[in-house]
Amino acid sequence: VQLQASGGGLVPAGGYLRLSCAASGRTFSSDSMGWFRQAPGKEREFVAGIRWIGGRTLYADSVKGRFTISKDNAKNTVYLHMNSLKPEDTAVYYCARSTLGLSFHDNFYDYWGQGTQVTVSS
Repeated sequence: VQLQASGGGLVPAGGYLRLSCAASGRTFSSDSMGWFRQAPGKEREFVAGIRWIGGRTLYADSVKGRFTISKDNAKNTVYLHMNSLKPEDTAVYYCARSTLGLSFHDNFYDYWGQGTQVTVSS
């Protein structure tokens, strides 16, 4: 499985970015996909997740109401729409695949993309 994350960049506070994660290789419809982020000096944290089938979603409290995760099954791509960005959203964002279900816990996820930098200026 290969995961290619893209879409990061520099944006002012209050702005919008859309991250993409394209999956290729051996994927299954029962899989879930998640977005995580890691800021300098901080632990990696869950941001949002979605199931390929059914589309059930899960969000961290810190991004609820601002971020939306979506998917395009035909393109094997998951998106993270980030609205009302704050400086504290600055981090490297990673997408990951889980075969164990949708979860906040990073140990559920076995394949990880390379990360894309999001920087929000104040």
